[in-house]
Order: sequence, then C-alpha cells, then structure tokens
Amino acid sequence: MKKILLAYDGGEPAKRALEQTIELARRFDASVGVISVVPVHTGRAPIDPWDDRTVHAEELLEARKLLREAGIEAELMEPGGDVPKTIERVADERGYDTIVIGTRGLGTLTKTLQGSVSEHVATHAHTTVVVAR
Repeated sequence: MKKILLAYDGGEPAKRALEQTIELARRFDASVGVISVVPVHTGRAPIDPWDDRTVHAEELLEARKLLREAGIEAELMEPGGDVPKTIERVADERGYDTIVIGTRGLGTLTKTLQGSVSEHVATHAHTTVVVAR
C-alpha cells in the first residue's frame, strides 16, 4: 500500500474514512490523495453540476486541514462526473493502489433508488477498496 485515494464529501462516513486513511498512511508510509467529485447530470453539455463546486472545494480544504494536523500532506482533486465511476477512473489513471471510502449504510429501497457510491466502487474498482463503517 503506497498510494491511497480518499473519497471525501465532508459527511460523517467520509470522516470515518479519513480517520482510516490516516491510520493506513502512517502504518504503510503511503502518500494520500483526496477526491471530492462534483456530480453532474449525464448527457448535458457543458457540465451541469448538481451541487456547487465551492461546497466541494470547502470539503477538500477541510480534509487537507485534518490530514495536515495528522502530519500528512495530500494532493486534492475536484473533478466533475459520475461519482463512483470518476473515483474509479482517477484511481486507475493516477496509480492509486488503495481507495478508502465511507458508507452511509443505506437501506435496500434507498440503494435501489439512489445507488450506493461505496458499493459501486467496492465492486467495480480495479484496486483494493477499504470501506469505512
């Protein structure tokens, strides 16, 4: 484990994932990248984000602050796209060997209607995925 990609959105599950990332990065002396994907409506051009980029920028700055307090410098990324697919693509393209992501513990109906980002990443990524609970 040399390169860890933390998927971060500022929520409690993401904060648990951040804590797990700190532990793993320290244990394995790994570098860390933090990604906050701006979700977009597919098929629209130009990109039509569902939520404001400033929200994601603030989330990334929060993650950077918490990681720095733990003595870890991280690369920050804020791409737009389909959230789970973008996390998977960035991990592949940038050579991350581990993805750490939180889970909200969605019920069956909510998973069916919204989908689960952590479940998609865990089952489709081409690398090790740690799901923080």
